[in-house]
Amino acid sequence: MASILESSKPSFFPAMTKIVGTLGPKSRTVEIISDCLKAGMSVARFDFSWGDTEFHQETLENLKISVKSTKKLCAVMLDTGGPELQVVNRTEHPIFLEADTKVILTPDQNKQATSNLLPINFHGLSKAVKKGDTIFIGQYLFTGNETTSVWLEVAELSGEDVVCLIKNSATLSGSLYTLHVSQIRIDMPTLTDKDKEVISTWGVRNKIDFLSLSYTRHAEDIRHARDFLSKLGDLNQTQIYAKIENIEGLTHFDEILQEADGVIFSRGNLGIDLPPEKVFLFQKAAVYKCNMVGKPAVVTRVVDSMTDNLRPTRAEATDVANAVLDGSDAIILGAETLRGLYPVETVSTVGKICAEAEKVFNQDLFFKKTVKFVGEPMTHLESIASSAVRAAIKVKASAIICFTSSGRAARLIAKYRPTMPVISVVIPRLKTNQLKWTFSGAFEARQSLIVRGLFPMLADPRHPAESKSSTNESVLKVALDHGKASGVIKPHDRVVVCQKLGDASVVKILELDD
Repeated sequence: MASILESSKPSFFPAMTKIVGTLGPKSRTVEIISDCLKAGMSVARFDFSWGDTEFHQETLENLKISVKSTKKLCAVMLDTGGPELQVVNRTEHPIFLEADTKVILTPDQNKQATSNLLPINFHGLSKAVKKGDTIFIGQYLFTGNETTSVWLEVAELSGEDVVCLIKNSATLSGSLYTLHVSQIRIDMPTLTDKDKEVISTWGVRNKIDFLSLSYTRHAEDIRHARDFLSKLGDLNQTQIYAKIENIEGLTHFDEILQEADGVIFSRGNLGIDLPPEKVFLFQKAAVYKCNMVGKPAVVTRVVDSMTDNLRPTRAEATDVANAVLDGSDAIILGAETLRGLYPVETVSTVGKICAEAEKVFNQDLFFKKTVKFVGEPMTHLESIASSAVRAAIKVKASAIICFTSSGRAARLIAKYRPTMPVISVVIPRLKTNQLKWTFSGAFEARQSLIVRGLFPMLADPRHPAESKSSTNESVLKVALDHGKASGVIKPHDRVVVCQKLGDASVVKILELDD
């Protein structure tokens, strides 16, 4: 109990859990992005369900300036629009909907949006729904703040139009609102033509690290997206994160997890598709599955109230802590940083809550569960990774340093959730296509910025990772200096080093002098 009253100490790595910030109107200046990076944001998310490529490109250019000036690495995530149903309000005048009156949803987008007629961007709605179904319309997805979002019940079907009863009074303002039909399959491709265009222009130009695939419903969606990316030059290295937003994605979760590089739980949408009391169950079960196979689990919708307030609610703060204790790798901030009034404070607050939760994370139990799940015989790499973490905990090491070229070894170490930071030294590999030489490594380094406890640095390509002699001292010295400069490693500390020597993998414990 005494520790509760101790003030939290600031450190170079504020938290092991990573923070993904969505950049938008309130968070796109160099100054604010720089402050978000300093506060702990390590991945910037660009949400293409709104805004044009020029807008996002300007924001990204500002991000690059911020990364240079703060010397804080940041990865880029492109979030697709996906098969999102939208109400189209061309006038942009607010629309007031009154409870217990009727409103017609029509696919005729030439009509004007009014209090009793809403044009939508989908022709198949009347075929997909039946009388009594629930439809939800809201502008910024489902915060539960019911003055800006409305529940509808399907009353009757008339040709392509759907007549609905309004269940609560609300005012829709702005030009776009999302429309969500509970537990109904929408027959649109997961990767839409618009998404493909954005990826093959903006995505290719900016060599995106992550593709967040909205409304992933089947493993086939991931395979299709990977096939599409594989033909786009550097994007064959881009990692694909499945965004689970509805019952269909939940039903096929195990196959999706096998195909995806990581999973994002879109709890806002899930909370509409699932009864609210079931969302936490899915979150806990799914995060556990991700942890056991060592793929990042990312949770959304955590501190919605900070969109307009300086402090989160107590329930939200507890929710963030529980997401960390469940084993989440990263937290995505959406509206909170995109259009919220306090983007920097939100990143900082979430980081502090994560850091406190990590102090009481039951690493011992987690380690035993993971080892038991992996079973025997372990693969060579898995055995090295788990041994490195066990050694680091036994000798109370202040950091684990891992040399890696693909990033896989470092991710495996992070899978066992060590209590100390893992500094992954990514050794670039030289590749040629007969015309020019290129270094790989930057993608691998940035992609570990979403993994809990992993802190990457790029090594000098002149020092190979698999050194033939047992002294790969120069690279190790750089990594140790980096650790010392950031305050993670102090004189007389112990450090566990994991590296390949020839064909053998070695875990060694260093005791540092002054």
